[in-house]
Amino acid sequence: MTDTRQPTATLGGHPIHVLLVPIPIGCFVAAFGTDIVYALTADMAWETASIWLITIGLIVAAFAVLAGLIDFLFSRRIRSLPPAWPHVIGNAVVIGLSIVNAFVHSRDGYTSVVPLGISLSAIVVLILAFTGLMGWRMVHRDGVGTAR
Repeated sequence: MTDTRQPTATLGGHPIHVLLVPIPIGCFVAAFGTDIVYALTADMAWETASIWLITIGLIVAAFAVLAGLIDFLFSRRIRSLPPAWPHVIGNAVVIGLSIVNAFVHSRDGYTSVVPLGISLSAIVVLILAFTGLMGWRMVHRDGVGTAR
């Protein structure tokens, strides 16, 4: 009998989703930080940093989402875990908001960040805190992707 806690999408036995998610999380959190600095200084370098961080986060998130969806769709055990659905739905919202945020940040001038861009970045970070907790619960409480 196989252990259905194991992810389907792996690279050298390591779950791809878990390997990739720190990059978009770090990028989206850092973009919120650079938005705050831009709002305080109006130095365009910070706005440029924000759009780059959001863009890189979205590119890597596309691969993380693909790996996560493979795991989610092909493992009944993972889908049955209470944190799985909020994790998936919350991260889908994060991706959607981040796409909108990339377009908002691509505008010229102060309004590319203040008030909508920084608000979207803040909401993304708050949702990521929740979805990260759900992911943590699946790994550490439910044993998803572990050998236990």
